[in-house]
Amino acid sequence: MALAFWPNFAPLEAAPAVHIDRDARDEYRSQMIMPLALGGDSGRQMGATAAVVPLAAAPERPQLELIASLPTGDSLISVLRRAGVSSGDASRIEDLVQRSIPLAEIEKGTQLQITLGRREEAGAPRPLDSLSFRARFDLELEVERQGGNLALRRVPIRVDDTPLRIRGPVGDSLYRSARAAGAPAKVVQEYLRALGDQIDVNRDIGANDTFDMIVAYRRAATGERQAGKLIYAGIDRGSAPRTQLMRWGKDGNFFEANGVGEARGGLVAPVPGRITSNYGMRRHPVLGYRRMHSGIDFRARHGTPIVAATDGRVSGAGRMGGCGNAVRLNHEGGLQTRYCHMSRIAVRRGQSVRRGQVIGYVGSTGLSTGPHLHYEMYRGGRAINPRNVKFVTRATLSGNELAEFREALKAIRNVEPGAALDDLELRPEEQAAPKREIERAEQPRRIG
Repeated sequence: MALAFWPNFAPLEAAPAVHIDRDARDEYRSQMIMPLALGGDSGRQMGATAAVVPLAAAPERPQLELIASLPTGDSLISVLRRAGVSSGDASRIEDLVQRSIPLAEIEKGTQLQITLGRREEAGAPRPLDSLSFRARFDLELEVERQGGNLALRRVPIRVDDTPLRIRGPVGDSLYRSARAAGAPAKVVQEYLRALGDQIDVNRDIGANDTFDMIVAYRRAATGERQAGKLIYAGIDRGSAPRTQLMRWGKDGNFFEANGVGEARGGLVAPVPGRITSNYGMRRHPVLGYRRMHSGIDFRARHGTPIVAATDGRVSGAGRMGGCGNAVRLNHEGGLQTRYCHMSRIAVRRGQSVRRGQVIGYVGSTGLSTGPHLHYEMYRGGRAINPRNVKFVTRATLSGNELAEFREALKAIRNVEPGAALDDLELRPEEQAAPKREIERAEQPRRIG
């Protein structure tokens, strides 16, 4: 039975080719589904009849609206040329724009609204009817053809520069809490770096503390908003001293409320003062005989803050013989520093400190003839000359500059949290006329 049903190995005859005429093809097309890339038209449609006469050429649209973007590394004239603007019009536009604003100030990614007119003859480039784009946050430029010539019009945009203040509880994570409050990620990173020069962000900040940051912020009457750099970084830690840092000066460094600036990398000078006594043998000013001076003396006023030269851990804090009130710090690489004659100590034994953190205040305790800081440095337990170690000087403000800084700090702390988030009230001349329905339906074509 199996052999009886075994198939024959003879070749099969192919089905005859079916000729599909024009009507049948239109019928098939009306029932198929076309992919989006090929038009996406589907469903029953009326096929063309013999009465349809193909046109030799289709008429062009009288105007063509385009949106072009200015990419990185490209020029304005190149973008206009790719959009179909003639060489003469593109050169004229670049010349007009350059007279109004440097081309380098136009941000990359700026969108150009381009309207091309009717060709004068077949094959000729379309003339430019109008061009508009946001040249700056506070300026829009419009180019229009008037009497056959291109003319540029500047449209200033009202901008409010009230900074944005963001405050809130630290909670489980300072970073996540600040982000949840609306601070940009880049601003939060700046904030953490600024605080890191003053306190240990991981250990000295608690969940009940309050972070406080002020960001440069601009809002335009047209609705756009732009966040800038961090201006102020502060944190309230209950009974601990409040940390207040504000960006100041042409270099954009952060300064404390007392006018002491941040320092980048390396060791910092413990106080902002000149050296009055060097390392080596000298006659002791109190004991009256020659002996080794195992450090250097900084001239400073009574009460001047003394900061840690670099990150370390407090190995001693208290009375240390002729050194008076002193603090001893252990650092990486077998380095150790000691700060003597303090009037007051601001750290405790076993505490970790960061570079630039205040550890005490200048005084005249112990064997001292007046307020100054005696600063010692040891490597592997042996005294070394601190002047052989490179310092990074901390900038300090004084005189009129310090007074201006404190006035600016006082003013910026009066900014209300979230005040910059309100919309600007539009003036009558800034209110645009509502679009008609036919204008809303027309969408310009976008090109890369």
